[in-house]
Amino acid sequence: MPKPIMRLFTIIVLALLYSTSFNTFAQANQAAKTHTVVIQDAWARATHPGQKVGAVYMTLTSPQDTTLVKIESDVTESVEIHSMSMQNGVMKMRMLNKLPLTADKPYKLAPGGYHLMLFDLKKPLLVGEQLNLILHFTDKHNVDSQQKIKVPVKSGENVNQDSGHEHHH
Repeated sequence: MPKPIMRLFTIIVLALLYSTSFNTFAQANQAAKTHTVVIQDAWARATHPGQKVGAVYMTLTSPQDTTLVKIESDVTESVEIHSMSMQNGVMKMRMLNKLPLTADKPYKLAPGGYHLMLFDLKKPLLVGEQLNLILHFTDKHNVDSQQKIKVPVKSGENVNQDSGHEHHH
């Protein structure tokens, strides 16, 4: 092949590779944006010295169907998703392996309803402090994402205890 044609061929191949790489990057960047779950009103209930269990509440709204599959915390090694409900006048609590989120539907984690349980706390959760959480999600295409949040510790006295019955599951 003559050199000018070879150069032109090389330029075309490089342009195609660059274009494909750029499009792949743009698609991945857009996918990352659409995976962001809106997390509002996050707070943790303060605990007393010696108390080894804590709770975290928040409202989660995802722009697409996704599932909360794991939570990590800097104050404990074990965080579980729990639900509470009244059955025949008895409050029942059960652990969930995951929490499916329907697109654009807020899921309220609140006292008396869905919440995150912190087990074997390393230290008491004191009013005014913050704890760090990493929430892990998996979407319907098995794309994993995670979000780091800071959660303020509050006394819980100003929280409507009945609000947990307003969750949207």
